[in-house]
Amino acid sequence: MKHAVKGTFQVAVLMLFSYAMNQLAGLLHLPVPGSILGIIVLFLLLESGVVKLEWIEVGANWLLAELLLFFIPAAVGVMKYFAMLESDGVRILLVVIFSTVVVMASSGLTAARIAKHKERKVS
Repeated sequence: MKHAVKGTFQVAVLMLFSYAMNQLAGLLHLPVPGSILGIIVLFLLLESGVVKLEWIEVGANWLLAELLLFFIPAAVGVMKYFAMLESDGVRILLVVIFSTVVVMASSGLTAARIAKHKERKVS
């Protein structure tokens, strides 16, 4: 029970932080979405030690575990554009497949480089 309350509180804090970054991006007329700004700021706060990982870990892990649920509204929303999918569906599919391969390859190469760097650092 205590774990669930802690996770709920942490998710609420992360949501408030996200809302604040969205507002800040709007006020400053930044060309970057507030969610991206929030990720960058949170990363910097975690790296500098201002925010401890334990303060957000349970909530962040829960959000990551349920990430697939957050894509359902977007997938359902695509159905509003059925006519466009009929006419340009093959091209869209090719772009999605190509971009997925590029993201997977770049993520894998980045992870391999980080692992190699950490391995050299430990040795």
